[in-house]
Amino acid sequence: MSKRRETLLSSFAQHREALLRFLVRKLGNAALAEDLAQETWLRAANADGLAVLDNPRPYLFRIAANLALDHQRHVGYGIEVEATEEVVTAVADPRPSPEEATLQRAEFCRLMEVVNSLSPRCREVFILCRFEGMTQAEVAGKLGISRATVVTHVVHALAAIERAMGPTHRRGEA
Repeated sequence: MSKRRETLLSSFAQHREALLRFLVRKLGNAALAEDLAQETWLRAANADGLAVLDNPRPYLFRIAANLALDHQRHVGYGIEVEATEEVVTAVADPRPSPEEATLQRAEFCRLMEVVNSLSPRCREVFILCRFEGMTQAEVAGKLGISRATVVTHVVHALAAIERAMGPTHRRGEA
């Protein structure tokens, strides 16, 4: 790493919080300030033709101020457009498609068949650990069994699921 880049990185790390406060005051938006602080680092680190800086702090703040000004200009020109909720929903719908939902339901039904085929104690331990989110120690205390027995039941259940559904399903592969 060059001496200039090391100096900039050290200065950026040292003054990052002050830079963020400066950008938040200018922009009134902490998330945007975070983005522009990161862009400040990228611009400073990738600038060509500059010698080692004696005082990199003002250099970083000048880059940040210019980025904030550019952002405010773009907002003023109407370049940034807000999308309607319909557009956002159509573009980035987090819900699975009907086909994916059907496949997921079928996989869940297969999983539950395997879980229901386990012995009653093994099924109870597995459900408490994996579906209820209890720790092994909590399950052991609740059922009056040792932690080793809890581990044995969970391992047995996972092995049965892997045998029935295949190893690729466990890793989320098709």
